[in-house]
Amino acid sequence: MRDLPRILRRAAGSAALGLLLGAAACAEVDGSATGAEGSDPRTLTVFAAASLTDTFEELAERFEADHPGTEVEFNFAGSSELAGQITEGAPADVFASADTRTMALVVDAGAAEGEPRVFARNSLEIAVPPDNPAGITGLADLAGEDVRVALCAEEVPCGAATRTVLEESGVDVEPATWEPDVRAALTRVRLGEVDAALVYRTDVIAAGDDVTGIDFEEAAAAVNDYPVVDLADAPQPDLAAEWVELVRSGTGGGVLEAAGFDVAAPE
Repeated sequence: MRDLPRILRRAAGSAALGLLLGAAACAEVDGSATGAEGSDPRTLTVFAAASLTDTFEELAERFEADHPGTEVEFNFAGSSELAGQITEGAPADVFASADTRTMALVVDAGAAEGEPRVFARNSLEIAVPPDNPAGITGLADLAGEDVRVALCAEEVPCGAATRTVLEESGVDVEPATWEPDVRAALTRVRLGEVDAALVYRTDVIAAGDDVTGIDFEEAAAAVNDYPVVDLADAPQPDLAAEWVELVRSGTGGGVLEAAGFDVAAPE
């Protein structure tokens, strides 16, 4: 349809004009029915935990390739913030949370279309600058008097997991900064503004050489399940269901596993 005015300028006579308009109308109908190029574009809106940024962006490329004319738009943030936006009526098709507690807020509000499904699991790791200036070797070192630590705010999943780990281990950490999501905490380390942060293992992997990750055995006290669900008022319900299917498929699992997630078997 974009070239129709140019074609019409070249048409000679009313008969030719009628033929061209008829052909264009047929092409538009066919494009809309099949999702082919020329049909109206569609947007799938996905609200997802910040720790899913890299994996979901990779999956979006595959999804868009399989759905010509469709664009995937993301809102990445702390899961609790996203849940609040959804329950207040923000238009979205899919919600993927970094824990089941936050997902329950959306379900209890009647905003979920189906039953949330766990598709991945994640655990905490200590992130430090590559040269590890504070000499961090384990969780207890984060309680050092001169150690500057970034922690996720307690209302978001990584913060709730951090609280559990610290309480279970008896380590008392006074953070230099509380961050709204795990990527913000990681950024503090990447910029050299803190000596360490408690983030997800997958975020350390995604940061590459910008940070060094330190495993610690106390992390086993808080392993987060990641659920996903299509939403009750999804503007694109068919696309929402297909996105959830992709995330939980072998293809989605392969991308997640490569990023460091433990992949949950489909139920």
